[in-house]
Amino acid sequence: MFEKNLRPFLLYIIVVVVVMVGMATVILPLITDYKKIIVIITLTGSAVVFFVLMYHIYDKYIKPVRSAAQVAEQLVNGNYKARTYETFFGDAGKLTTAVNILARSLQEMSLQEKMQENQLRTVIDHMESGLLLIDDKGYVHLVNRKFLSIFGGEKQDYFGYLYYEVLKQEVVHRVVQEAFLYEEMVKNSFTTAIEIEQKYIEIVGAPVVHETNELRGVVLVFHDITELKKLEQMRKDFVANVSHELKTPITSIRGFAETLLDGAMDSDELRSQFLSIILKESERLQILIHDLLELSKLDKVDLKLQRETVDVKQLVEEILPIADQQAKDKEIELSLSFDDDTVIQGDSDRLKQVFINLINNAISYTPVGGSVQVLVENRNDVLDFSVKDTGIGIPEEAIPRIFERFYRVDKARSRNTGGTGLGLAIVKHIVELHEGKIYVDSVHEKGTTFRISFPKHI
Repeated sequence: MFEKNLRPFLLYIIVVVVVMVGMATVILPLITDYKKIIVIITLTGSAVVFFVLMYHIYDKYIKPVRSAAQVAEQLVNGNYKARTYETFFGDAGKLTTAVNILARSLQEMSLQEKMQENQLRTVIDHMESGLLLIDDKGYVHLVNRKFLSIFGGEKQDYFGYLYYEVLKQEVVHRVVQEAFLYEEMVKNSFTTAIEIEQKYIEIVGAPVVHETNELRGVVLVFHDITELKKLEQMRKDFVANVSHELKTPITSIRGFAETLLDGAMDSDELRSQFLSIILKESERLQILIHDLLELSKLDKVDLKLQRETVDVKQLVEEILPIADQQAKDKEIELSLSFDDDTVIQGDSDRLKQVFINLINNAISYTPVGGSVQVLVENRNDVLDFSVKDTGIGIPEEAIPRIFERFYRVDKARSRNTGGTGLGLAIVKHIVELHEGKIYVDSVHEKGTTFRISFPKHI
């Protein structure tokens, strides 16, 4: 472009030079010597003035226009960093200034657009719900990370493909078709296996409508509602279990009370026997209600522990007389082992619940003549509390469920020992409130070890 714009000026210079030389050739032979000098000086001066004028026009007007044209061409091609030098002469100066202002505005708009695009992409990719965008022909244009975690694969496995080619769930197909057909929001749900775990997915399809009310596509949002389903099932199970657990002692109390009223209380032996059973069932009912209230307290979001400095060794020794008598009654050997420095930060009353529950369970489920060992080990910033027994153990398939409310490995035996099925659930809650972790290692018919790791400083 530079050579193209410079060519006319070179031509003008050559023409002027030829004209000047021609004039000199014609005029000089016709005049005397001193007049020749004047003519030569005049022609030379005229040529110089012409060259200076031409350079001024080129530099102040033609060159800025040419530079502005080059920058405009780069702006058209998307190079918003291009700039032209600014001049202050007439319309050419206004043109260069306007071109630079336009370039800066386009660059700022481009940067803002990229920032907004990155922000939008970040938001979409970090959504807790899967996202799928389909155009009006059914081709996939957008998926996010959550979508890929649900359905697997990479982005390139979906982009540019028809939705029914990459998604095999019939429910998804129906949602898309209904969203296109009725042009309104559609909801449905389905189940899918993710890493061998069954997941419940709620799908919401919404039409994408242009300002002119023209349907441009459909956006699908996939919500993972597995936890909600589990909570709902847990609530149902909890209500059913509470009803069942309350029904048994209440039925017994009512039955024996009615029997007494029907005449059995006239017999001293039956009256004493039935009243003993009623007392036992009422105590069981009281324990159950106490545990339910305790769980209710632990479930509260705003529950605050009464944190203090607790010596675990001292705390275990305080509850030892109760456990020791229970062990002697069953001829069980109860042994304790403590490391030095067994101090942690925690709620002493809650921790006492944990230790009593685990030690009592170990003794209750250990046959006569067995052994129970309590260990408190110091491991740097963690304190381990362990209860190891030689009892009946827990089947391997039951271990993941033992902390569920009302879950019993052996229901008949659990009730005979006076258990409510809530003890380990309470233990787990208290341990988690102390930011600890609880582990179970058990071999059926050989014994069980419960180990809790407490951080010393919270």
